[in-house]
Amino acid sequence: MNTLVDPYWWTFALASLVQFILFVRWLYRRIRNDEMNRTFIQDMATNHLPRIYELLDKLCEKQEIAHSPQSPILWVDMTTRRK
Repeated sequence: MNTLVDPYWWTFALASLVQFILFVRWLYRRIRNDEMNRTFIQDMATNHLPRIYELLDKLCEKQEIAHSPQSPILWVDMTTRRK
């Protein structure tokens, strides 16, 4: 029963709890940031890049510059593991 009254244990428990809360908060922010980056990159690739390529094609035609055909967007699935 004396161990519950010992102030050193309470200090240790409180410090451990604060560290755990800070770790969970950091982990949540990291996961959320990765989610936002993934969404931004996917939006750029699907919505904006085709328009940019189209405008570049028009510029090349206007200035009579030979250009290569537009390359397709290839998605790499990093979530699956190799067997």
